[in-house]
Amino acid sequence: MGGFGGNCRLGSVLFFSAWITLAALNRLLRPAPNGCQMTYMYPTYIPISTPKNVSSDRYGLFLYHEGWKKIDFEEHVRKLDGVPVLFIPGNGGSYKQVRSLAAESFRAYQNGPPEPSFYREASSTSELEDFSLPSRYGCMLDWFAVDLEGEHSAMDGRILEEHTEHVVYAVHRILDQYKESHVARENDGVRSTGNLPSSVILVGHSMGGFVARAALVHPGLRKAAVETILTLSSPHQYPPVALQPSLGQFFSHVNEQWRDGYMTGESRTSSPKLSNVVVVSVSGGMHDYQVRSRLASLDGIVPSTHGFMVGSSSVKNVWLSMEHQSILWCNQLAVQVAHTLLSMIDPVDRQPFFSSQKRVFVFAKMLQSAVPQSLSWMNHVSGSQSSNLLSSDTRDAGELQRNDSRFCPPSVQWTSDGLEKDLHIPSNLVTVLAMDGRRRWLDIKKLGSNGKGHFVFVTNLAPCSGVRIHLWPEKHHSSIQNEIPASKKIVEVTLKMVQIPAGPAPKQVEPGSQTEQPPPSAFLLLSPEDMSGFHFMTISVASRPMISGRPPPAASMAVGQFFNPAEGTSALSVAKIVRSSYVSEEIFLKEDHPLALTLSFSVSLGLLPVILSLGTTGCGIKNIGDQMEADKNNLCKLRCFPPVALAWDSVSGLHIIPNIYSATVVVDSSPATWDSHQGAERTTVLVLADPHCSYKVTLRASLGAATSRFFLLYMSEILGFMIAVVLFGLMRQSSAWERDCSVPSILSAIEMNLKLSTPWMFLCFTPILLFLAFLFLTTGKNPRFGTFLFVTVICYIIANGFTILLILCSKLILYVAAILHVFVKRRWQSWEDGTQSPFIRQFLAFSFSFQSLKIVQMTKNNTNIVVAFATISLVCFVHPAIGLGLLLLSHSLHAHSALCSFLGASFRNISQKKGLYKSKMGNNPILLSKSKPDGIEQLLPMDDSPTAAKSFTDSQLEVFDCRHGIMILHLLATLMFVPSLVAWLQRIGVGPRFPWFVDSAICVGVILHGLFGAQPSASCMSFKLPGRRGYEVGPSFLYLLGGYYSFVSSMALAPYRALYAMAVIGFICFASRILEIRGKMRGEHSSRKRHWHRH
Repeated sequence: MGGFGGNCRLGSVLFFSAWITLAALNRLLRPAPNGCQMTYMYPTYIPISTPKNVSSDRYGLFLYHEGWKKIDFEEHVRKLDGVPVLFIPGNGGSYKQVRSLAAESFRAYQNGPPEPSFYREASSTSELEDFSLPSRYGCMLDWFAVDLEGEHSAMDGRILEEHTEHVVYAVHRILDQYKESHVARENDGVRSTGNLPSSVILVGHSMGGFVARAALVHPGLRKAAVETILTLSSPHQYPPVALQPSLGQFFSHVNEQWRDGYMTGESRTSSPKLSNVVVVSVSGGMHDYQVRSRLASLDGIVPSTHGFMVGSSSVKNVWLSMEHQSILWCNQLAVQVAHTLLSMIDPVDRQPFFSSQKRVFVFAKMLQSAVPQSLSWMNHVSGSQSSNLLSSDTRDAGELQRNDSRFCPPSVQWTSDGLEKDLHIPSNLVTVLAMDGRRRWLDIKKLGSNGKGHFVFVTNLAPCSGVRIHLWPEKHHSSIQNEIPASKKIVEVTLKMVQIPAGPAPKQVEPGSQTEQPPPSAFLLLSPEDMSGFHFMTISVASRPMISGRPPPAASMAVGQFFNPAEGTSALSVAKIVRSSYVSEEIFLKEDHPLALTLSFSVSLGLLPVILSLGTTGCGIKNIGDQMEADKNNLCKLRCFPPVALAWDSVSGLHIIPNIYSATVVVDSSPATWDSHQGAERTTVLVLADPHCSYKVTLRASLGAATSRFFLLYMSEILGFMIAVVLFGLMRQSSAWERDCSVPSILSAIEMNLKLSTPWMFLCFTPILLFLAFLFLTTGKNPRFGTFLFVTVICYIIANGFTILLILCSKLILYVAAILHVFVKRRWQSWEDGTQSPFIRQFLAFSFSFQSLKIVQMTKNNTNIVVAFATISLVCFVHPAIGLGLLLLSHSLHAHSALCSFLGASFRNISQKKGLYKSKMGNNPILLSKSKPDGIEQLLPMDDSPTAAKSFTDSQLEVFDCRHGIMILHLLATLMFVPSLVAWLQRIGVGPRFPWFVDSAICVGVILHGLFGAQPSASCMSFKLPGRRGYEVGPSFLYLLGGYYSFVSSMALAPYRALYAMAVIGFICFASRILEIRGKMRGEHSSRKRHWHRH
């Protein structure tokens, strides 16, 4: 290695990688907070008969029934008359996971639609033209579930394909079962209501969601058999574990078919294949460590007019990020999904709405929050497109809805006749501390001047039933409304108020004896465009008895303010955020500050989370004595409402944090990837804080959360970079061989590649720049250069650290095994010479005779042929990981043999030197003690050893170093197939299933590389360039190209493609060996030939 400097480089990289890994694991192993409520049910699973002649008879199909009473299965199936919904479990999932969704669907149908003013939040968008949500549910949902035997479909492409085929069969079987039930009822004289279902709604969890999409483009699926798909925490862009080539190709193939399915053909006379298919994806958010929101996104796969992705933390009435499995049983989400699917059923024909626009509207209305539309003004404040809180999918869904002002529902409507005396508010701040039954007037023209043209209103009163807001053209009570122009009518904007999740309510000893303000539950934002043409605003508060049948809140609270958004905006650069990790960033808010504080982070909080703390420093109370100082904090809690933070990310959506006195703000974005847009690089946080109080806002970057997020987002890239690191190391070894220099070890080669001069620029920065240039020229995408470069370099450094650790561990194991082998062999030889046992001598004679057999000799002389036959047979007919494991064993044996030869020659060299010294110095103990070498020197070859020993030991050490490098490379290739092997072992005994051809072909190339490219003495390939002499392309150039390709593939989030480079190198090595053999047969000789022994 490169001396002390090289050791420092390796140690620094290893220490940095270990620190990042330990910090990430410490964070990831903590239990994630979970605010989900449990779902309770009385499940019964009815098996649906499967004909014996189908190919997927090993899987099952079940019908769910909710109820504790025993039922007749056949009679229940005979009465099927609902809308079929098929649940598809995910990786390792069970069909019984359908119980939460099915049970809540049954209860939702029995109880009917919820009360609109209680269950659905007020929305800033109005209804689709000539369409509104059904006021009653026309038909119940019949939940089916496929039994996929708990197989791990996320690990193997073959299993994923078989699950797809069974889902196609299950869809056809369900539709046929409805026909059979209909015929059976007619034969019994029972009249059926409604039409037979023509399609099945698919609901998939995890990989089941992708299986649902794969089934829809399967050539065997009937036309229009599936038109609606809902996925829960399902990957759509890439596989979560993108290591197996066939799995990655299956994903790419399905996604490409979906893109083509929404495109109009050349004739333009027929509609696209998927023109009536709607897909909605619900992601788990930041607590889902298995499927991030970026993987669950539908961008580039499904047009925004036919589907969207919404995070569970921004779903109405849910507002929670949840783990990968809890998304199935979380009661808040299960209830919302149940009512959403029931609202999608047409009450007239008892089938899902045929129009895809209506189905998208129902999904958007029931799942998406109106907060992003309400906060769209923040785009003008930050001055960047990324801060726009209206995502593309929300905008397109909003385009389906026409803007129209609506009044409160008649059930909660109340007039101003019962109000007390009107109040005129002269300041730009209005406060409501009780339900006093008064109407407050605000002059928009006067209070909204001086740049304070925006209005924000925060309250814990229920919209419509507790508070109503109107815009007035003039302050008059004209009863002839028809004489006023349409643009000048009194407009109610109460239904533009957006509900937000309230934190835990303060404890009360008795009603009205609250100790602090309750958290806000709704807010309203009005821009100057919304108030244009109006002169006055009224805020009408109901009196306490007006809330019928509901207890009043602990304390009535409402605060409104005219403000200038620019005054409450703080932009935080990358330098400030990084510096805050050791010196907290502080922002002081004085009393009468803007109610809405906008924090614009120039780096995504999905990459660098921030701990946000708000401490109350004052609330207008003067300090009078020690007693008053002690009660100041309690009085401020009673006067000021708890702050609320709303974080927006363009990928995962909205994250609402109520009662944010101190919390870590994290969004589930994926910045610094090749397909990330500019919006994913920034995060905007809106803090609603009481203007009556002063606050100290503290920001501190959380390095622990940052390391965990880094591993979750970029672990697949790091695996691909590890292969590139090893290929670059092999390039260094081959280059030394071609230049007739000493071949370095793989560890020394990696250390030389870490130099911050030419190697680092050539092997790290060059592929990054080439990739970005190619990306911009081919797709026009331009990710943020600084963030992309920083993240890629950090991933490359960590990959070097992991590779160094892997090399050190394997080298330690090999050296320990070799030392033990040499020690045991020397002891055995000494014991064998002194033993007189006839049994031992007969055993040794038998072993020598066995080794002299012709077949044994042929096997020993042609080990490559034996290894090739065994490994290729295994990767083609059994499993690729087993064949590659046998190849690894062959590499280990060769490396072990070379290392044993090296150590044995070193020991013999030491013995020879001892004998030489004894012969020259006699038996003088003083001279012998002075010349005795140290323990470490005894294990290393001596510089002044005889020539034959020196050449042999050096050559054996070079053989070991080369074999060790190839072994590390193929070890990484084997590890990429280990997840698939785990899934394969689960299926042993279910029948022969041959590996996919692409996996077998790639592994054959890897095996050929291990057999014919394990030594750098592989022949060079010569290409004749026009007008020049032949140019020899050696293995070093092939390894360089392979390393570049692996590097680029990792940046493209497809690390499995690194196996393509290894396979191509293997086939080239095999072809070059064939050409070499043919050249020898013709009497030709290579122009460059280096021998292992030096003469």
